[in-house]
Amino acid sequence: MREIKRILCAVDFSDATAKVAGWAAAFGRRIGAEVLLVHVVPDMGRYSDFQVSAGYITGFEREIINGARVNMEDCLNSLEGQEVQGMVIMGDPAREILTAVAEHKADIVVVGTHGNKGLESIVFGSVADQIIKTCPVPVISVRPYAKA
Repeated sequence: MREIKRILCAVDFSDATAKVAGWAAAFGRRIGAEVLLVHVVPDMGRYSDFQVSAGYITGFEREIINGARVNMEDCLNSLEGQEVQGMVIMGDPAREILTAVAEHKADIVVVGTHGNKGLESIVFGSVADQIIKTCPVPVISVRPYAKA
């Protein structure tokens, strides 16, 4: 088994994020690995075919990214005393997470099994499922609502 030096943890800022990020941070601390939290803002360009102006989409994306950065900062602050970094990027969530795995040379990925649900999950599919099926490194899925 190869040594785990870097953990990439995908977060979506749902109610599950605190538990998933906390688990990844605690695991990283226990094994002496770096932890990188990654949030991907979906690219809204796919809605340009719905007669929505490019200027509106660009402004909306900018607001979402700024809000995601605030959420990331709050998430990082909630993990006091733990060496965790965070980044917010835009694009297709599963694809961007897999790209980040390669770019940051992650040895393992942590994803939550519950996050955003409803119509978004039906339309875009489960990001965790896509990552688990295609990731080149091991993936740990954390079930945040499991009873201890």
